[in-house]
Amino acid sequence: MTRAAGVLLTTLLLAATAAGKCIPIEEAAQKIGANACVTGKVRKVARSSGGSFFLDFCENYTACPFTVVVFPSNLKDVGDVRELEGKTIEIAGKVQLWRGRAEIVLRDSRQLKGEAARIPPIPKDYDVQKKGRFSPTAPHPSKDSTKKENEE
Repeated sequence: MTRAAGVLLTTLLLAATAAGKCIPIEEAAQKIGANACVTGKVRKVARSSGGSFFLDFCENYTACPFTVVVFPSNLKDVGDVRELEGKTIEIAGKVQLWRGRAEIVLRDSRQLKGEAARIPPIPKDYDVQKKGRFSPTAPHPSKDSTKKENEE
């Protein structure tokens, strides 16, 4: 992320949080086109075939009024979003309309507040270019354990 983009993102986040408290996911559609802070419990973190991650706030994601998407290119700036499953998060950003429901694109961990803001980075062997698969150069547990057994 460029320095200018980082400054702009920080400014937008400060404006969104200064505007008031976070709204529940059910009210996010009222903020389409505006910057807002939205809060809710992440029920499931799902990965698409294209490598994007979706934070689902409802048991049935197709009936949910709000979602958060993280594109593979943003994972290095966000962290391991899989750790957000089961946690209540607060996310700030521009609320957009996507397939008939409100969404925020999570591009940077600074968009998260509270407990969620402390997610770990993505694992070093996580290969973003291969749509979320682990890199083949990473140590494989079964190979490592076999090697150790043979050395003994």
